[in-house]
Amino acid sequence: MNLDYWLRRLAGRATCVLGSESRLTSSARIRNIRGVDEYITVANHSVIAGELLVFAHAGSITVGDWCYVGEGSRIWSAATIRIGNRVMISHNVNIFDNLTHPLSATERHAHFRQIAVTGHPKFIDLAEKPVLIGDDAWIAAGAMVLRGVVIGEGAIVGAGAIVTSDVPPWTIVAGNPAKVLRQLTLEERHSPAKTLPQ
Repeated sequence: MNLDYWLRRLAGRATCVLGSESRLTSSARIRNIRGVDEYITVANHSVIAGELLVFAHAGSITVGDWCYVGEGSRIWSAATIRIGNRVMISHNVNIFDNLTHPLSATERHAHFRQIAVTGHPKFIDLAEKPVLIGDDAWIAAGAMVLRGVVIGEGAIVGAGAIVTSDVPPWTIVAGNPAKVLRQLTLEERHSPAKTLPQ
């Protein structure tokens, strides 16, 4: 049971739309500053142990079927983050489709002051670019996926990698910035989960 989620629901705050048999663990945090449940959707049979956040001015997060978002992970959207089906996101992963603050020091300080005094602004440019994570991808522990990135179907992002550009399908990447290590073999690409009952 996620006490934080239920307290927010009781207080009339927006949270998310949870699909059939999806669940939030006790460590999960849903921060829907935008104020409408449908801006964060989790499809069927997924488990969220990390934080899903959409900003006040924009953002949406869609998580597919049979996904896992690990403890300590943060997925923050001010544009669009779409996560396919059967995606594994390990612990302490960060996925951002925006800069989170303006580049200008003056604007950045003004942004912080507004958050501290009145809350997140409803009008701001954070240089947003959508993020797409394809079906069957695996983002390993401590990785970071930055704005504008497409991670292809079945791709694997190594632990601690910083992903700043697109990752081809069925490819393993690692490092800072992430570089292709190799393609997965045909045997490694086989996904028995696709044959399981939906």
